[in-house]
Amino acid sequence: MEFVILGAAALLAGIVGALVGLGGGIILVPASLYFGITLGLVPGLTPQKVVGLSVIMMIFTGLSSTLSYMKSKTVDYRSGLIFFAGSVPGTILGAYVNKGLDLPSFNLYFGILLIFLSTLLLVRKYLKPVGWFVERGRKRTYIDPAGAEYTYGYPVWFALILTFGVGFASGLFGIGGGSIIVPAMILLFLFPPHMAVGTSMFMVFLSAVVNSMSHITLGNVPWLYTLPVVPAAFIGAKIGAALNKRLNSERLVLALRFILLLMGIRSIYEGIWGG
Repeated sequence: MEFVILGAAALLAGIVGALVGLGGGIILVPASLYFGITLGLVPGLTPQKVVGLSVIMMIFTGLSSTLSYMKSKTVDYRSGLIFFAGSVPGTILGAYVNKGLDLPSFNLYFGILLIFLSTLLLVRKYLKPVGWFVERGRKRTYIDPAGAEYTYGYPVWFALILTFGVGFASGLFGIGGGSIIVPAMILLFLFPPHMAVGTSMFMVFLSAVVNSMSHITLGNVPWLYTLPVVPAAFIGAKIGAALNKRLNSERLVLALRFILLLMGIRSIYEGIWGG
């Protein structure tokens, strides 16, 4: 039963993560906490092992979707490497802070993060893009298949600071960081949406490799449970990347932000009153 639960959660995480550039951890972590720990349907899980499982999964969702986006030429490798460089120290720090969290604390802080991300996704559409960062950074130009031209850019120093924070959240909670970096890329750096998603998944893949090393060293990876999670997530990421090329992802983002809000409220409740 636990293999079915984790496999289904990983498949959904792969689809949603690759479709909107989230990495998938934002789906797998709360699902594993609820079904695995709260309901007790997956024996042996702890908050630390949930995070370890999530970061292993994100290596494969990131790789699968990155390969797909490489074919469609919507990955900015230079930007992805800069964002990755900023996220590495944050990821390592977050992984080591994670080992000190008990379940109530993890639920509380993770719930606050989910509500923040839900709010970010809610207001993203209504925020006016800021050109200040583009004007002060190295500009790049991208022409999409429809012929629309985009000019985007950023100061490297600011990108490094931003992605350090993204990496810390990723290491602490086992999420890919795309839920923070994608809106920032679109609103602050004026990235084309599809380029933002593709570049985000490239960064998620690289960051997950480093993140997993930290959690493997700390003994946080339940290797048995990677058997259903890894192939399901890899297949889901392929599906999500294919759907990204065909669908307007705004409806999914609409549903996702309300799901994150509800999960965040439940997680905070569990953290305060369920512990």
